[in-house]
Amino acid sequence: MEPSLLYKIGVTLIPGIGDVNGKKLIQWCGSAEEVFRASAKTLRSIPGIGQAAVNNILNQKVLRRAEEELLFIEKHHIKALFFQNEDYPQRLLNCYDHPLMLYYRGNADLNHHRMIAFVGTRRATDYGRARCREIIDGLRDKEVTVVSGLAYGIDGCSHRRAVELDIPTVGVLGHGLDRLYPAPHRKLAEEMLANGGLLTGFMSKTKPDRENFPKRNHIIAGMVDAIVVVESDRKGGALITAELANTYNRDVFAVPGRLTDRFSIGCNFLIKANKAALLQSADDIEYLLGWDDRRTTANQQTALFVEMSAEEKTLYELLRQAGTLGIDKLVIQSGYNPSQVAAALLNLEFNALIQSLPGKQYRVE
Repeated sequence: MEPSLLYKIGVTLIPGIGDVNGKKLIQWCGSAEEVFRASAKTLRSIPGIGQAAVNNILNQKVLRRAEEELLFIEKHHIKALFFQNEDYPQRLLNCYDHPLMLYYRGNADLNHHRMIAFVGTRRATDYGRARCREIIDGLRDKEVTVVSGLAYGIDGCSHRRAVELDIPTVGVLGHGLDRLYPAPHRKLAEEMLANGGLLTGFMSKTKPDRENFPKRNHIIAGMVDAIVVVESDRKGGALITAELANTYNRDVFAVPGRLTDRFSIGCNFLIKANKAALLQSADDIEYLLGWDDRRTTANQQTALFVEMSAEEKTLYELLRQAGTLGIDKLVIQSGYNPSQVAAALLNLEFNALIQSLPGKQYRVE
């Protein structure tokens, strides 16, 4: 186990320091370890870090709790994923409020090239469950990973169907990995570990309290390519997750229902407000996300008729092969300077050949 993990966990435990200020601390000091070696003067000079936080860092009590967590992680073979680790869900890095640390049990690739989340009401109807299963059935041969929150209703239905079809599925939890909520889903969770996993932003001993679930929703919305809302009332966690997904520039799909059905109100609203695409089958996901070979071929044919500079051709090909890349990696892999890359990307975007994503990330349109 890496020696610096103690300090990385420690930063997440500093009272009054959230994920955003935690990253600021690390960037200012140079590493998580250096945060706890910094002088009071240095810490006080960091913008947004008050005296109370400085005192909490200097007394280093949080490191004792971090030591307990290290023992728990080692005993239960849990992967602690710091935001600078390669195994950390890279899509989340495009979200300004991404967690400093995630805890993971499982074998599914959290950076799989196709990640789809399913969310919906805990009181799913027969209609909602049937539509959920049908859509996942349609994704069976599309090499997807299914993500959800392991709650009752649509969450449990999506995980269960994925397990039945041997599709990798990841449950994002609102508590520590020393417990499982809701308890009746324990057997399902154990089955998911064979081809999937359990992920959380919370340490052990964290209970599934109401205030923890917004963070769970943020992780779900940020770690995937798209969100599918199957059933939802006008208010609830599914609608919140859909709103977050829109904020993170993720694609959102909603299954429509009858105007008189309570748990179709939320989905119908998302569609009416142009916050979600109407979803009838898995084919809609395939087409709108560009998985459809016909659309890919059409885009490639369009690219053939657009005159591109040498820089543009290089960048387009790099993006076509990789799927999504940040501007820093494009500079490194292309060998061009940042100004050349920025200009070429702008022209490719004007010609509708690539799409700009949050965090200076790009992908082929």
